[in-house]
Amino acid sequence: LLCRFLPQKITYQNQFLKEDSFNVADLTSLQVPLDSLISQSLPKDDKIETDKLEKKEGPKSGFLPGNEKVLALLALVKPEVWTLKEKCSLMMTWIQHLIPKIEDGNDFGVAIQKKVLVNAVKTKVEGFQTIISKSYSEHRDAVATISKEAHVIDYQASVQEQDGEAYGELRDMVLDLRTFYPELYHTGENCQSKGVGK
Repeated sequence: LLCRFLPQKITYQNQFLKEDSFNVADLTSLQVPLDSLISQSLPKDDKIETDKLEKKEGPKSGFLPGNEKVLALLALVKPEVWTLKEKCSLMMTWIQHLIPKIEDGNDFGVAIQKKVLVNAVKTKVEGFQTIISKSYSEHRDAVATISKEAHVIDYQASVQEQDGEAYGELRDMVLDLRTFYPELYHTGENCQSKGVGK
């Protein structure tokens, strides 16, 4: 973990942030043209089959796909968040094994501080997972509203705004991920160099 994985991840995160998809200057390029989707309508006799094998009327405005650009970024970021969460758990277990008994010396406080830092990173990463889920549900709700109230332009603007915010949050997540790996590396090195657990 310390010798190979963390240094490789630090390099990978730096390269990840240099990709064009994470350096969009004009957020309007992320917008999905909703006008054409909203103008489509299904004939009244079109039915949708549900999981319960019931027939229901199709949506008034046809099927509205998600924002492919934001979904592609989510697909890139989600595995990175999961990986960091797993490595934090591994690091916490490793530090736990390094913590000496209280009577063994005064390195106990140092090890506890390190464990608290790793736990804080893990908590932040779990917050990222909540943000990702929230991003999906907010987009879904806004698009559902558009399908019912297609004539209200503010709903369309709301979807575009949410996509821009989702992009910003995803970029911030990657910046934080890049910061967390050096912190974990530094924490691991300190535990080893101070001889915690020896």
